[in-house]
Amino acid sequence: VEEINQIIEAVDMSKKFSLRDKALLSTLYASGLRVSELICLKMQNLIVQEGLIRIFGKGDKERIVPIGKIALEDIKCYMKRLRPQLSSKGKGQGILFLNSRGNQLTRMSIWNILHENTLRSGINKKVSPHVLRHSFATHLLEGGADLRSVQEMLGHSDITTTQVYTNIDK
Repeated sequence: VEEINQIIEAVDMSKKFSLRDKALLSTLYASGLRVSELICLKMQNLIVQEGLIRIFGKGDKERIVPIGKIALEDIKCYMKRLRPQLSSKGKGQGILFLNSRGNQLTRMSIWNILHENTLRSGINKKVSPHVLRHSFATHLLEGGADLRSVQEMLGHSDITTTQVYTNIDK
């Protein structure tokens, strides 16, 4: 948990896209989204009042995932202070996280944002967006969440995938 927080807090808030970068890193960890789900996340799928996100995952399966208050605050700040400038430049089509041209981010851009902030944090481990998803699940289980709930949040159709995924040892 401390290392994930270090990475998120390593975002250089003096940089132009810092609000977006912090919000997307917070969202990845706080919701356990796949990168493909994050880059396709639309503003209309945020249920801010309830602290939830509607996700369309693999096979277009829909699920509702809770998102933490800190990530929600980061998203609100990004939406208020940076996203309007980005959306005016391109064809964002309601996508939440946009690049400098106002278009949807790529998988590689997410990886680069994470990599840059991992280096800045001083953590010398290989960290990928999938590691944030894995950490989300593992930290929930360590905190007492039941395996079935974690399965639902991750969008796994088979609970054995969740068990393997989170290195559960019976």
